[in-house]
Amino acid sequence: MGAVRPIEPRDVPAVVAMVHELAEYERLPQECHLTEAQLRASLFATRPAVFGLVADPDGTGPVGYALWFLNYSTWEGVHGIHLEDLYVRPAARGRGLGRDLLTRLAAIAHDRGHARVEWSVLDWNAPSIAFYRSLGAEPMDGWTTFRLSGPALRRTATGSARSTRSPAG
Repeated sequence: MGAVRPIEPRDVPAVVAMVHELAEYERLPQECHLTEAQLRASLFATRPAVFGLVADPDGTGPVGYALWFLNYSTWEGVHGIHLEDLYVRPAARGRGLGRDLLTRLAAIAHDRGHARVEWSVLDWNAPSIAFYRSLGAEPMDGWTTFRLSGPALRRTATGSARSTRSPAG
């Protein structure tokens, strides 16, 4: 894990470039709009909303990253970590850097008394799924991720979305 360290301001350009590379890999480049200013503001604010690690095995700059934020388990009564992105550049793969990033993140969660580390993976991403399973991670069968964004988010926020009564009230 010596190659993994907390993200520093000087790493932001490389991390933003890798976020865009990940969007290409996930076949969604048109949906990636992250800028250096946005990431810098999120990571290095007085009360950061997002946190990060980089894999920098030879000290010449990041070749991988993990970005995460805190979530909360009402059932456990403690925080957890939601891993938003885990990425290692193709040329740097096969050296254990992805495992090192996840190992460090798991250690952070454990040391802070967090209940879990969780993330999403695209159904077609067999190499990543196999990697996560090799670590003992388990898919959350029976759960479906929902998202409000774009026009649906605006309609819901303004109260103009049509809905049926929810079981929650």
